[in-house]
Amino acid sequence: MKPRMLWVLLVFFGLWSSPAAADNRFIVRAPSGLNSLQEVCLVLGCNVALGLDGSMGRLFLVTTPDFIDPNAFLEILRSQPGIRHVELDALLEVMQASGSAPPSGLWDNAPVNYFGATVIHGYVSQPASTIIRLPDTQTTYSVTGAGTVAVIDTGVDPTHPVLQSVLVPGYDFTRNIAGSASELGDVNQDPTGSGASPAMVNQSSAAILDPQSVSNFSHPQYEAFGHGTMVSGIIHLVAPTALIMPLKAFKADGTGYLSDILRAIYFAVQNGARVLNMSFSVSTYSYEFAAAIKNASHHQMICVASAGNDGQEEIVYPASFPNVMGIASTTNKDTLSTFSNYGEDLVWVAAPGEGVITTYPFGTYGAGWGTSFSAPFVSGAAALLLSVSANCNEPCAESSLAHAVRISPDLGNGRLDLYQAVGAVPQASNR
Repeated sequence: MKPRMLWVLLVFFGLWSSPAAADNRFIVRAPSGLNSLQEVCLVLGCNVALGLDGSMGRLFLVTTPDFIDPNAFLEILRSQPGIRHVELDALLEVMQASGSAPPSGLWDNAPVNYFGATVIHGYVSQPASTIIRLPDTQTTYSVTGAGTVAVIDTGVDPTHPVLQSVLVPGYDFTRNIAGSASELGDVNQDPTGSGASPAMVNQSSAAILDPQSVSNFSHPQYEAFGHGTMVSGIIHLVAPTALIMPLKAFKADGTGYLSDILRAIYFAVQNGARVLNMSFSVSTYSYEFAAAIKNASHHQMICVASAGNDGQEEIVYPASFPNVMGIASTTNKDTLSTFSNYGEDLVWVAAPGEGVITTYPFGTYGAGWGTSFSAPFVSGAAALLLSVSANCNEPCAESSLAHAVRISPDLGNGRLDLYQAVGAVPQASNR
């Protein structure tokens, strides 16, 4: 069809819209496959940009020029033969909370050995570790983690001396780079300098950095920089011998497309991950997001997600999906964090989420506030359960982790207790 004729039809059917900043994006399920969908797009003037479900070949990202009205075109796509479902791609954000001041543990930089890596004492001896009974669990049950934990986030520092030995090849979905999910490429500065000390980098995290780096990372384009490395460090603290698969679906500013998250979930399943950590949320239900989680659960994956930082009783996804454990945040005094979402329909268990000390890019350490940093405690716990029972799946993990310290009905089964959870695995996995 000639371009001029296409424009006439677009105006006639009400598909013309005012110019937008970028192409319109649609998530399209086409069971008949790529060739059939390309034929549809040849007629409608759209483009099949990417496959989203890996080797399955049934889910695609479709784009149109920005002058086409996306809602009207959505209905046109839905009416086409061979297309089962269509939804608009959504822009999500990793979650932010408000911190206060760097915790004292960031100054506790005495070097100690932790499962073959030299770490600072403040990392392994922080209050959160004692609260969830990590040392007792490791000593009594001799569990240190098994399986691969996939982390859908901003990426990771692949050179960090604490993490590099447990990282397996991941994927950068923001740049379409296989094998690497480094977030170091998100910065255009030299992080080295003098005078490094703990300081608040943004509203939800602190880090041991030189003053110039702290100043640079305070800008909006770096709002979530380091988030994935921090999440990975908490998983490693709890399950130091579990492997970590970094899947970069978010940029340094904290934004990421739902389509890239779907790609990451299917990638994790098809590359053997057993645990999925999702420290982000969206308030709107997505059919394809739910379908991806259902597929992950069908493949024996244990799914964990943050409950959100709005300080409300509300429903957010993926934490509210079936087969996902939603994780709230508690203080070091076992009370609900003021920023944490709550509610029986959202929260499975809670975990510490204030001033949690963990790894940070450039081989240093940081501290984070938010349910983003509560969820990886539970993902690490799931890897400990796999040390006891290699067949432990979502129902097994939910049943085991429900053995927690009761606080209030708003926090589901209570605050994470690794000692109780690991001790409950044999009974749970035989059900």
